[in-house]
Amino acid sequence: MLNVRQRVGAMDQVQYFSTADQSVSLIEGQYQSFEFKRHYHLDYHIGLILGGQQSFTYQGERYQVGHGDLVIMPPDELHDGCSVSDLGYKAQVFAIEPYWFERYAQTSQTPSCLSFKQPVIRDAQVFQFLDNAHHLLRQSSLSQLAQDCLPYDSFEPLIQRYSVLKPLSPYRLGRSTLQTLKAFLLAHLSEPIHLVELATLCDLSPTQFQRHFKATTGITPYAWLTRLRLEQAMKLLKANVSGTEVAQQVGFYDQAHFSKSFKQAFGVSPSEVR
Repeated sequence: MLNVRQRVGAMDQVQYFSTADQSVSLIEGQYQSFEFKRHYHLDYHIGLILGGQQSFTYQGERYQVGHGDLVIMPPDELHDGCSVSDLGYKAQVFAIEPYWFERYAQTSQTPSCLSFKQPVIRDAQVFQFLDNAHHLLRQSSLSQLAQDCLPYDSFEPLIQRYSVLKPLSPYRLGRSTLQTLKAFLLAHLSEPIHLVELATLCDLSPTQFQRHFKATTGITPYAWLTRLRLEQAMKLLKANVSGTEVAQQVGFYDQAHFSKSFKQAFGVSPSEVR
C-alpha cells in the first residue's frame, strides 16, 4: 500500500494511498495556502470535507463547502479550489477511474453513464459510510476480501440515492469527440503534438478546431494537453516510475519545466511522490 506524506506549503500537507483495487486511490490533505488553479481530472474525485471551509467554481457557479459536505467532481470538468480563510480546510478524497462507475451503468440496452444529481451533497449517513471506508482502506491489517468488497459496499448508498443513468453524450469536436481525441493524445504523449494534426482528426481547420475546442472544454488545446500530461504523470509516479522516465513518457523534454509544472498543479514535486 502506497502511503506518502508530503508538505505542500508552510501549513499544508497531502498524503496519497493506493488500495487493493487499482482503479481506486485515496488522498488526504490539509490545505491552507495552496490553491488549486482551474484544472480537470481523468478520474472521479469524491471529496469529504472534514474541517474548515473550501470554495470552488464548477460549471460557472461558486460553491462554499464545510464539515460534513461531500463534493463530487466528474472527469474532464474544469474546476478550482481554495481555502475560504487562513484556517484552511481538511479533506479526504477518493480518486476513482471512470470505468469503476461504468459497471453500475451496464443495466440498460442503451449506452449510458452514471451521473450524479448535484456536485455537493449533505447526507450524514452517506458521509459516514465513505469516511469509514476511507479510514479502513488505509489500514494494512484489513483482510484482502474486505479490501475488495469495501468500496462497493460503501459507495452503494451514494449511488442509490444521488445518481442517475444518462445516455452517453460525448463532447463533440467536429466529426470526432473529446474522448477520441484524449485516446489519441494518451497514445502519443511522448511525441510533439501539432495543432493541424488535432484539427485534421476532427475534420476542422486549425482555427476552427482551436475555437471549437475552447468553447467545448473552457480552455485552450495547449492548456488541456498540459493538464493531461500532468494527470498521466501522477499516475505513473504512483506506479513507482522514475521522475526522469515519467517526464519523457508524458512529453516534457526539460526536467526542470516538468518539475515546476507538476508542483504548481499538485503542490508537491515529482520526486516527493513515492
